[in-house]
Amino acid sequence: MSATQTEQAPIKVAVPRALPPLMQMTERAASRLRKLYEGANKGQLLRIGVNTRGCSGMSYDMSFVDAALPGDERVTDHGVDVLVDRKATLFLIGTVMDYEVKDLESGFTFTNPNEKGRCGCGESFHV
Repeated sequence: MSATQTEQAPIKVAVPRALPPLMQMTERAASRLRKLYEGANKGQLLRIGVNTRGCSGMSYDMSFVDAALPGDERVTDHGVDVLVDRKATLFLIGTVMDYEVKDLESGFTFTNPNEKGRCGCGESFHV
């Protein structure tokens, strides 16, 4: 090779890695949402967000909305859609939403791998 020619290093292409889904639902959660979507909340979608509240600092916020807000992400699992507030996505990556029925209460629960702890009553968490 002459002095005027230079060797070029081969270009390395980044290999894409699989990202975890933003959120998943259990079949129980999807089944409960189907019933809600067919009944009183017909034509609406559940929107999930995170608010600053509680003794540990953050809590899950759920509300039924008529339409997605700009930036909302639509998550589909078991054939059921939910919306996730854009500001909550970093806190919810990998979260699994379930629906639990207990003796005195029932409701949606979240198993969030980003949580570092919860308050004693279980209403709030921190990351």
